[in-house]
Amino acid sequence: MEDKFGFGCMRLPMNGEQVDYEEFNKMIDMYMASGFNYFDTAHGYLGGKSETAIRDCLVPRYPRDSYILTNKLTGNFFNSKEEIYPLFEEQLEKTGVEYFDYYLMHAQDREHYAQFKKCEAYEVAQELKTAGKVKHVGISFHDTAEVLDMILTEHPEIEIVQLQFNYVDYNSASVQGKRNYEVCRKHQKPVLIMEPIKGGGLVNLPDEAKKVLDDLGTGKSYASYAMRFAASFEGVYKVLSGMSNLEQMEDNIDSMKDFKPFTSKEFEAVQKVTDILDSLGGIPCTACRYCTDGCPKKISIPDLFNCFNAKKQFNDWNSDYYYGVYTKENGKASECIGCGQCERVCPQHLKIIDHLKEVAETFEKK
Repeated sequence: MEDKFGFGCMRLPMNGEQVDYEEFNKMIDMYMASGFNYFDTAHGYLGGKSETAIRDCLVPRYPRDSYILTNKLTGNFFNSKEEIYPLFEEQLEKTGVEYFDYYLMHAQDREHYAQFKKCEAYEVAQELKTAGKVKHVGISFHDTAEVLDMILTEHPEIEIVQLQFNYVDYNSASVQGKRNYEVCRKHQKPVLIMEPIKGGGLVNLPDEAKKVLDDLGTGKSYASYAMRFAASFEGVYKVLSGMSNLEQMEDNIDSMKDFKPFTSKEFEAVQKVTDILDSLGGIPCTACRYCTDGCPKKISIPDLFNCFNAKKQFNDWNSDYYYGVYTKENGKASECIGCGQCERVCPQHLKIIDHLKEVAETFEKK
């Protein structure tokens, strides 16, 4: 078995505002029993509850050497070199472990990289590795191939790179999935893949796209095509799936336990699906929710973008209803004041302010 399936802990099962520990325990047990063992978290995921859920559900129930745990150094939580050390110790404490197998410089792009350089974050990470608190140091990345090449050239000590990579973003001019992957191959860095299902977007396909995959009939689900596409590339270490229920876990295990690489016909089929999706428009949001924490108007940006896409791409008659649900206690798209904090933290570099105007035009002007 080629073990390429990683458990991304950014979209855990929730009971209201809290992680559903009962469901999470079942997912962990099923995942581990199937021969997989890679868990990925970050300090800001679920407002810190991802780390503590790992501490409470994974760490006390499995020996430390039976699983691989990745955490990340996120720029929002430090402004100087001195602040990194206590932050790291807090991450160890919150997850309940004594070391991380992988520690990634989080969401690196040109702007964040400048901050990390100024604070000597890469040097601190190497210190932590020397001290045995980190086994491997890497980066997660959201920018152009030129920026990635620059970072890997300046820091050859980086051991692994986490990229957004899926069949829709493969040839995307903004995400540059293929070009970034090629930079990793050039520098001989193994690749961790995030957003293989594009925040669920490659499951909730329009009927025309579903028909392409249904006619092919080689995949076990729409998600399985997306997962297997990402895992079919040489040098891919893990493909992370952010699952929020047992059903999604079962589906991914079914696809990845006896992994079979993509055939040429499957590559052709997902290209057709990509062409269909591109022709429908829509906002390429992955619902990572980095944008929501600091919004002064408490606009639930990813949910409103999802409503917009449902209406534009899938002609979903229910999208107006859900727009009302998501703006009942949170801000409407039209209430955006254009402060730009959301655009500064968006890994996709979306023009969120402009997109919110499109959303307001679609849902608020009757």
